[in-house]
Amino acid sequence: MSQISYYTKEGLQKLKDELHDMKAVQRPAISAQIGEAIDKGDLSENAEYDAAKEAQGILEMKIAKLEEVVSNARVIDDSEIDHSKIFILSTAKIKNVKNGMEMTYTIVAENEADLKAKKISIESPFGKGLLGKSVGDIADIQTPNGVLQFEVLEITR
Repeated sequence: MSQISYYTKEGLQKLKDELHDMKAVQRPAISAQIGEAIDKGDLSENAEYDAAKEAQGILEMKIAKLEEVVSNARVIDDSEIDHSKIFILSTAKIKNVKNGMEMTYTIVAENEADLKAKKISIESPFGKGLLGKSVGDIADIQTPNGVLQFEVLEITR
């Protein structure tokens, strides 16, 4: 059964561009490699042919998976999101209750997560712990070092 995933308009476009690249650039390149390997003769002892066929199989699996993701993707309409609570696409400023350290993260779909860009997955322990919290709420987040508490200071979009 397919699972519906939610993306920003930019995130979905990035997936579509990646799929297009796989189909229009990578697939023909691998086909050309297979053709070159076939031209070299005996396929039973041709490592280039085996490697190209394996690469083709891996690429076709990636294409099929990405096609399924794209077909089940939905773009999030930001105008319908309640900004008084943390949901997907919310940007939350939080404070570690124990050490007072403040940080800001945007909650995004799993495929759009990028810690360097301060985008965390809604599927991550952090994302799940913050989901549905309002300003002033304390979120208990399970980490490898135990449960940490974070106070929600601000929610923006």
